[in-house]
Amino acid sequence: MSTSSGPSFRYISPVELGELMKNGKEPMKDYVVVDVRDDDFIGGNIVGCVRAPSNNYLTTVDSLVTKTQDVPKMVFHCSLSQQRGPKAARIYAETRNNRLNSGDVPQQEIYVLQGGFAEFQKHFKDDPVLVEKWRKEVWGMH
Repeated sequence: MSTSSGPSFRYISPVELGELMKNGKEPMKDYVVVDVRDDDFIGGNIVGCVRAPSNNYLTTVDSLVTKTQDVPKMVFHCSLSQQRGPKAARIYAETRNNRLNSGDVPQQEIYVLQGGFAEFQKHFKDDPVLVEKWRKEVWGMH
């Protein structure tokens, strides 16, 4: 459990996310992957992800909180998950905490994907269950 001074999320590895997705779990019911890439949303994406570009994230975070309030696991990422992904996860957690009474909704685990989509695609670019629209010319020989 995080404290108010620490981050409001934890990190999840690409392998852990891949296992979660392949473990019979359903997107939008058991977990949600939120992709906050902007113009760099090219070259592929995680299957079933929700797009929430960071350039207008502040205007969409309220509806995202509403749509996902009963989902037990949220995973945020951008290309590398160094700035936009962690910031989106923090804003989501703060918005959710401000809008919802903790007793009214189930607990929710909030994660940031380690290494972002860049790292995830290195592991799973050839797995159509996990990655779609992957383009070699964008990612090179990674």
